[in-house]
Amino acid sequence: MTASGSAPGERRRTDSIAALCLLLNAPDGLGSRDARVAEAVGRATRLLTANAADPDELDAALDAVDEALRRAGDARGLGGRRGGVPGSSAALPGVRPMIKVALCPGTVPCTRREPAKDLWPAPACAVNGVRMRKERLREDPTA
Repeated sequence: MTASGSAPGERRRTDSIAALCLLLNAPDGLGSRDARVAEAVGRATRLLTANAADPDELDAALDAVDEALRRAGDARGLGGRRGGVPGSSAALPGVRPMIKVALCPGTVPCTRREPAKDLWPAPACAVNGVRMRKERLREDPTA
């Protein structure tokens, strides 16, 4: 099994896809970025929207986005943008866990999760150009 096929490699890939989606959805987006960032983001986005993207090629493209961001002066790169990626926080007594979340609609899904209230539309996925899909969150992720 290659490194990209391992569970940590897949998690890193999906976290990077989520970070890319958040970057593309950011108010400043890529407006102040240089041409290398735009080119790297464009390549990664094209691979993500292709149905049969090679995982190693996709990983290389996401690494190129990270490197281009850092060279453009963004010390966080792509890896530091994981604000929409859930952490492991314990539930407080008497507080119900989130019931619905918006999930990535892509053929190569990422780990981005957003609150999905019933009366609000799900947020848009900037990578795939469509709304994220709503789904109930299971209490036990291993179940």
